[in-house]
Amino acid sequence: MDEIIITNIKAREVLDSRGNPTIECDVKTDLAFESALVPSGASVGEKEAIELRDGGKRYHGKGVEKAVKNVNEKIAPLLIGENILDQKKIDSLMLKADNTENKSHLGANAILSVSLACARTAASSLRLPLYKYLNPNSSVIPIPLMNIINGGAHAGNSLEFQEFMIMPVNVETFKEALRVGSETYHELKIVLKEKYGKSAINVGDEGGFAPPMKDIEEPFEMIVKAEENLGYEKNLMFAIDAAPSYFYDKKTGKYTIGSKKYTNMELLEVYRELVSKYNILSIEDPFYEEDYEGFAAITKELNIQIVGDDIFVTDPELLKIGIKKGVCNALLLKINQIGTMTEAMEAAELAFRNKYNVVVSHRSGETEDTSIADISVALDAGQIKTGATCRGERVAKYNRLLKIEEENEHSIYAGKKFKYPT
Repeated sequence: MDEIIITNIKAREVLDSRGNPTIECDVKTDLAFESALVPSGASVGEKEAIELRDGGKRYHGKGVEKAVKNVNEKIAPLLIGENILDQKKIDSLMLKADNTENKSHLGANAILSVSLACARTAASSLRLPLYKYLNPNSSVIPIPLMNIINGGAHAGNSLEFQEFMIMPVNVETFKEALRVGSETYHELKIVLKEKYGKSAINVGDEGGFAPPMKDIEEPFEMIVKAEENLGYEKNLMFAIDAAPSYFYDKKTGKYTIGSKKYTNMELLEVYRELVSKYNILSIEDPFYEEDYEGFAAITKELNIQIVGDDIFVTDPELLKIGIKKGVCNALLLKINQIGTMTEAMEAAELAFRNKYNVVVSHRSGETEDTSIADISVALDAGQIKTGATCRGERVAKYNRLLKIEEENEHSIYAGKKFKYPT
């Protein structure tokens, strides 16, 4: 089928996982009807596309009625009658109508709600799951990076690093990986409660625990204890998201951890020590997004995955700069950072061509939309970051991956055979 016409587009204001407004968009053809919801971040890169908020008193200024109006009154008339199978043209028409570098006119949230809903409706119109529509030959079920201890902007404790994650490996299937991750999460709950008391098992935005910790090694020690209790020492690797915008001082150019200030090269030594002590496979945003010197040094010197989030914001042009400067070896892909499916896919393709890994990611302000699960499989990315095995908006993505693994007879779990870094 070469052409399926868009017959209707309608957006509305709904709530995300933090109870803040976001956009839901419906797209219809004569063959199908699907919706998409847009997430929102708390730790936001300075170069991200701009989500349009209303300001004023309503919802403390976070309302999205302006963005909804842009969908219903500007984007819908532009796209109704277009071929929903031509994603590039759909996104191009919206970008042209916006005509800004950061999507601040129509709003990245408005544009993405339509872009993603069109992809979902196109797939449904062809009676295909989204991952098969995007890539008929997709087969890789990703390793989940499960954020089980929260700090930084995602929690109310004193941990500078934002996310402490586990990656289940050396199991046969994603189903087993999810079990290992979930069992570790619940064992950690017991360990934390015994050491820190009941308040330690309160959860942060992404479902991870937010215990009253101060030392950045404490989370590793507690997780190690939980995995040892379960006998999972060979089944779990660590990953961290430092998110240093939270503890970086632009005036001095130094990073503060605890009571000590570090230059970028001194902070690199902190990371080196942590990697030598624990099974850390991946570090996301180890330095402030403008600190190319720090990023280049850690990429060159540590034999692990260095993931760029704020430094790239899923923007192909910024990724090109990073590739040229030799920073990072992996891209964190958040479709709401860039605002269209087309641009996000272009960023992923650019990363793969330059032998960068791709980690498909949620946001801290999430929704029940499961599209990123399908996108991670469609890209054969091999890694997905979507929180702890807690909170419905996080678990929805894991449950979707279980279903994909079950229905795709060619599926292979990316963490099935895993070699530790040397």
